[in-house]
Amino acid sequence: MAASNYTLKVNRQLLDPSFESYRLSLDTIPTYNVELDAGVGEIKLKDSQYTLEHVRAFGMYNYLHIDPWYEDSVYFVDCKGRLLNLTVTLDTALGKPREVFSMTPDPSVTPDPSRGEERLCASLSLTSATWAALSDGSGRLLLLRTGRRKEASHTWEPLFSETLGEPFTILHSLAHLTSGVHAIEVLLLRIQKDSEEDRGSGFSVSLEWITVSSTAEQGRKNEYEVRKRRVLRGKCVPHYAAVEPQGTGLMLLAEKPFVVTHVDGQPVERAAAEPMETDASSQTQDPIYFWQQTSEDVTVSVRMPPGFSRDMVDFRLTGDSVRVGVQGHAPLLEGLLQAPVDPEASAWIIRDNKSLEVTLQKRDQGPMWPELVVGDRRGEFLISEEQAALLNERLTHLTTEDMNADPDKDKPPCDSQELEDCDGFPEDSSSLVRFDRDTLKPTHVVNLGSNQFLFSVAVNPADMPCFCLRYDVDALLWQPRPEQPSHLWEHIATFDALGYVQASKRDKKFATCAPNFSYAALGECLRRVFLYWQPAPLQTVLFNRKQGRQVGQVAKQQVVSLESNDTILGFQASNERLFVLTSNNLFVLKVSN
Repeated sequence: MAASNYTLKVNRQLLDPSFESYRLSLDTIPTYNVELDAGVGEIKLKDSQYTLEHVRAFGMYNYLHIDPWYEDSVYFVDCKGRLLNLTVTLDTALGKPREVFSMTPDPSVTPDPSRGEERLCASLSLTSATWAALSDGSGRLLLLRTGRRKEASHTWEPLFSETLGEPFTILHSLAHLTSGVHAIEVLLLRIQKDSEEDRGSGFSVSLEWITVSSTAEQGRKNEYEVRKRRVLRGKCVPHYAAVEPQGTGLMLLAEKPFVVTHVDGQPVERAAAEPMETDASSQTQDPIYFWQQTSEDVTVSVRMPPGFSRDMVDFRLTGDSVRVGVQGHAPLLEGLLQAPVDPEASAWIIRDNKSLEVTLQKRDQGPMWPELVVGDRRGEFLISEEQAALLNERLTHLTTEDMNADPDKDKPPCDSQELEDCDGFPEDSSSLVRFDRDTLKPTHVVNLGSNQFLFSVAVNPADMPCFCLRYDVDALLWQPRPEQPSHLWEHIATFDALGYVQASKRDKKFATCAPNFSYAALGECLRRVFLYWQPAPLQTVLFNRKQGRQVGQVAKQQVVSLESNDTILGFQASNERLFVLTSNNLFVLKVSN
């Protein structure tokens, strides 16, 4: 199946066009400091790990892991190879992190002297409520049966331990039942030397998708073995990578494409590139509709089939969507409008028994629409005579020798050095791709353009991790819905102006949000933490003196400076607390009372 273009559909009801700004709050956030008996097991980059991808994958690694199944419970690995847990029940009575598992070298593996001191940081992925995947940083994968982790009496039992080649970090894992067989999907990340990469850095990024299944059906209980290995290669570290529930597919968000190169150790033959399906929008054909616009309204003329009558028209219009067609047939025009309209002020008529003319009244007068229906390119935009004359007047100075004809000649030239970092967008355009498990080919492709990736977070343990993208100045949170192929990614929350705010933080290292979307948090490399709360109603009466109106709600910003000069290595959020891990301390911020 060839990959088809797909568009992320923004839920405009979750956007707040009237949002003004964040107000700095001086309210104190209670901060509790837990001193660690041994430092965090940080592995610093070596001279041979000099590329940007090494920095993204390992230098910016989040050493702190939060348990989405058990609230306010975090894990990390210390320099002694111990996996430690801190579960908070009472902030004023925090104990020391307790050891839940200790990693020891695999005695069956002989060290390879050719690899020298090559080693990565240990990584953890909480697979389910009772399972976890752990890497020791040397290339060994352990699958641990944890029991109910909330009960401290349970011991973590390793049921699978195998060396899988070069060192890796774990990006994602999940457990599921297939035909009654317990299986665990694990996604591994490696950065490897590439002999074919002679122009670039000399490295390539490898993603290995491994399926490990129980052997109980073969009479071997409490044993697991690798059933499937798939390798994808690319030129950059993905911003987001996760396996779908039941292991039916893989979703990637990256700046450069990935391709499947090996399955179970065998190379995959690369088939000839198939043409991209674009739902007929890229095929050369006559336009289905024509449209033109003014600053106040939009006029659409839809070509109808011969012999249609008024009673056969299928027309539906809401504030942000339209549907035009003939009853009993697929719609000729359907989708999300570029901007909201007023349905009560809109109308349609039949022209010459050949077309249906629709007049849409813009709700926000002034801005011109770049397209009628988002992602639909089957129509043709017509410029009116007045618009053509106006454009001709504005562009006259480009074809004349009279310098006085330039209406902007008195305006100072734009100086790019005056732009702030938060005004720019990344040069590289990212893509969001879904790979099918069976065909190993892309089924959905989204070109994100300037919608910059901000962070990923697990909101509901039953669902895939969410990812957050910049949308204009806002930050939009998207939830993958693999069970809905026609609506694969759902816009579930918005953090107003966070896209603009985070771009101004030059020292930003981590970003996350609460599972209930009540706040978003940014962490710098050292000391400082920023919290941005959703707008909340005021308990007192407040007026905007410039506009003379009463302010109903305010969005707060809070800043915390940690009492530590150590580098921040981990950053996780729950609904009530923010956890910040440094080299020798674990800070617990009680953000919500």
